[in-house]
Amino acid sequence: MYCHGCGSEIQVTDKIFRGDTCHVCGRALHVCKNCAFYDPAAHHECREIQAEWVREKEDANFCDYFRPAESGRSERDRKAPGSEEARKRLDDLFKKK
Repeated sequence: MYCHGCGSEIQVTDKIFRGDTCHVCGRALHVCKNCAFYDPAAHHECREIQAEWVREKEDANFCDYFRPAESGRSERDRKAPGSEEARKRLDDLFKKK
């Protein structure tokens, strides 16, 4: 997995625990933004429907459904597909000509 904060590669041998931190930037690793279920476009920004809502997506939590995200997706890459294009089209609607 990769740290959501700095993008450093993290070797996962067994499990990520609540107290585990990135060896480079020191940020918590057991956080929503490092989880395979994290999806900004989903309800509560999580694709696991049984997971409880977590307010702070970058703070360590006790979620039992946490699974380390395998790819090095940055926060920008995790935005909803097409959201940038949709924003541009919306802005274009209200531009003065």
